[in-house]
Amino acid sequence: MKSNRITELFGIQYPIIQGGMVWISGWRLASAVSNAGGLGLLGAGSMHPETLTEHIHKMREATDKPWGVNVPLMYPEIDRLIDLLITEKVGVVFTSAGSPKKYTQRLHDAGIKVAHVVSSSKFARKCEEAGVDAIVAEGFEAGGHNGREETTTLTLIPQVRQATSLPLIAAGGIGSGQAMLATMALGAEGVQIGTLFALTEESSASEAFKTRCTQLEEGDTMLTLKLISPTRMVKNDLYCRILQAENEGAAIDDLRTILGKAAAKRGIFEGDLDNGQLEIGQIASAVNSIRPVSEVMNQLVKEFEQAKEAVARL
Repeated sequence: MKSNRITELFGIQYPIIQGGMVWISGWRLASAVSNAGGLGLLGAGSMHPETLTEHIHKMREATDKPWGVNVPLMYPEIDRLIDLLITEKVGVVFTSAGSPKKYTQRLHDAGIKVAHVVSSSKFARKCEEAGVDAIVAEGFEAGGHNGREETTTLTLIPQVRQATSLPLIAAGGIGSGQAMLATMALGAEGVQIGTLFALTEESSASEAFKTRCTQLEEGDTMLTLKLISPTRMVKNDLYCRILQAENEGAAIDDLRTILGKAAAKRGIFEGDLDNGQLEIGQIASAVNSIRPVSEVMNQLVKEFEQAKEAVARL
């Protein structure tokens, strides 16, 4: 796998970024991905600042390779979090769920590289205006929070490629080296992968959550909660209650009541498979075992090279 703008930007061996997923992406997962040649990301969205600081320190003990932190800009203590990242001299920050304009220059002034996650070419152009270093274009196949446009990854990537000249990372539904090659044929220079890494031994998700996700079949996840924030989740009892309420015209407050507090933590971290919010991508139906990160990375690279050779023979 040749170096390109993504590997050079982040100083990594392979253009593979691990998604910074809530309740999943702790220091064990992120360091394992970085040590295997990709870019590991801590998921700050489910961490208090003190917890994130602890994970940052453990990352430095676990790897000497590049890594970063994913920061949802809707984070309740966002200014404190930005201060923390600068104080801790984090090298890479991936932002999402908001506009990167307010914080990008400040992070750059501290020597931090910035990538931002978008779901449309319109927001990709705004990212370039904001001065980010790279863009992650995420299709709605992805797990967790998604764009309202419901644009698939293979539709989104070429449109974002036309809209911006920045280094481009594809995300959403990527679960193989073949899929990596497909997105690169459309203009991406790297991939961000969530689901495959969420279902590894190093993931901090509960074993019950991981096991349930390896049993999913096609169509067992669905985008819901569109009135609040579109979220892909497994069809469980909680999902069915939400679906019924939405079909009956429930208001936002009604849906929040059904969700209750810390729904994602209940489902992903604590393993409440019935009443928790089980966020995972569509590609989970292709994952049937829980493996170490090193095996997943090796398979991705091997499949990518084999796919390149197969396409060259066509």
